[in-house]
Amino acid sequence: MTDRLALILAALLIVLIGADFMLNNAHVTLFLVRKLAGLINYLQFWR
Repeated sequence: MTDRLALILAALLIVLIGADFMLNNAHVTLFLVRKLAGLINYLQFWR
């Protein structure tokens, strides 16, 4: 991955998270963080 592509993806991610905070009160971000926490707990079981 080139530096330019990494910067574009990072900027896109920041814009999407910012839009979620402005338009949705961060409901999508919180949902994804909760699902990620559940996945981490599931993977801990198999460790």
